[in-house]
Amino acid sequence: MARWRGCSLGWQTAAFPCLVVCYILFLVLGGLVFRALEMPLEKKLQVEVGELWRTFLKENPCVQESKLQHLLGKALSAHHTNVAVLQAEKDERHYDFTSSLYFVIVTLTTMGSDVYYPQSDESKFFCLVYCVIGIPLTLFLLGLLSETLLLPMVTYTPVRHLHSFWGLSLSQAALLHAFVLSVLVLGLLFLLPAVLISAVEPDWSFLDALFFCFVVLSTVGQSGCALGMNWSLNAREALELFTTCYLLLGLMVIFTLKKTILEVPQVQAMLRLFRHELSLESVERAEEELQYSTAVCTISSSV
Repeated sequence: MARWRGCSLGWQTAAFPCLVVCYILFLVLGGLVFRALEMPLEKKLQVEVGELWRTFLKENPCVQESKLQHLLGKALSAHHTNVAVLQAEKDERHYDFTSSLYFVIVTLTTMGSDVYYPQSDESKFFCLVYCVIGIPLTLFLLGLLSETLLLPMVTYTPVRHLHSFWGLSLSQAALLHAFVLSVLVLGLLFLLPAVLISAVEPDWSFLDALFFCFVVLSTVGQSGCALGMNWSLNAREALELFTTCYLLLGLMVIFTLKKTILEVPQVQAMLRLFRHELSLESVERAEEELQYSTAVCTISSSV
């Protein structure tokens, strides 16, 4: 028995370092794959833009290259901050209340935005103070709403129903419910919105729309996934409102799914492999067992 405990503790101690090493290798692999996939396209675009640049200067010899480069740099910088620089965009407004509220929500949920970000020093300072308070408060509130509203209704009640009326054990009921809930979340939060987005955005494929849903709900940002760029102003404002609601509700559901999966007994057993830190109570209990076993061995040997 003691030998089995020693082997179990040894594996438990080695599991966490192995997990860290595997994660580092996973990061390195991801970087190498993205580099191999994206670098050829980047080089191709650089060649195309360079060719267009040389052709334009050749056809317009009166244009100075330094001034053209300065103009394009200013225009691109303004475009990246969503400031209207073209004649067709002169009536657009990008910092009304809807856009500002959208910026607040995507910032407090840590998703961020490549389009909206503070320009003035006063806004940057206010954003720092505001986010220090708002980000922990937002994550705490979303987690609290998930545990108090969704978790009892979405997780605890169905598991009890499977256990009471279907005759499944609690372990089987929790595992089955976690699988069904994962499929529902995948369908309702990712696949269905992706179908709708690809239908209203003709230039987007289903994969583009699915990737947009993923980057929004995973809060990694919307880099390269700006939906509705060619829509009217009112349509884009409605889209921003929809995106904020989709983000907040989706995060609550994902928090609930995470808690549901973590409460599955099989998952808890797997996680215990990586938790080799012993509490004071477990250490004291182990010392008591060791003292008791020593006393028994001494008595038996003396007899």
